[in-house]
Amino acid sequence: MKIAIIGVTGRAGSRIAAEALSRGHQVTGIVRHPEQAGAPVGVSLVKADAADPAQLVEALRGHDAVISAARFQTVKAAPLLAALKAAEVPRLLVVGGAASLEVEPGAILLDSPSFPAEYRVEAEPGKQFLDDLRGETDIDWTFLSPSALFAPGERTAQFRLGKDQLLCDTQGKSHISMEDYAIAMIDELEHPQHSRQRFTVGY
Repeated sequence: MKIAIIGVTGRAGSRIAAEALSRGHQVTGIVRHPEQAGAPVGVSLVKADAADPAQLVEALRGHDAVISAARFQTVKAAPLLAALKAAEVPRLLVVGGAASLEVEPGAILLDSPSFPAEYRVEAEPGKQFLDDLRGETDIDWTFLSPSALFAPGERTAQFRLGKDQLLCDTQGKSHISMEDYAIAMIDELEHPQHSRQRFTVGY
């Protein structure tokens, strides 16, 4: 497939790009400053501001799917969806956050008293992004939330999938490496199981 990745130079985006390339997909990185971008070898860089729908439409045209690994503070759901529709790209996969996952029925991680205040600046718009996606019926979207601890690590290919509940291991730790997260994302790209749904991945 021909995939465009927004946020391809970030920690998650670069690992998703590497996973996609290793499986033979064509990857385009949407970046504001191609001359400064440090994307994985094999990524074709295209200059466009993801917050500018007009630029984004031209950059996305001709792709089979878009993966957004951008910060929710800068890229919002409505203009991104509008750009995909104008570019006639049928699928959107989003690197989500863990804050909107349930820790018990009806209670999400974001609303926990212990949720770090410094993470709210990204977590709150992330939850809003998911809420906005849930009203979308034209684009085939998927929102993949990582576990609470989401950091570079090992590619083990050993993990579990869930839906809207935070996953924890047998020691009560909620974690996933960015490398294993990338596997789950590209698996979903190749074999869609969560059309217009959110799901999660963890150990």
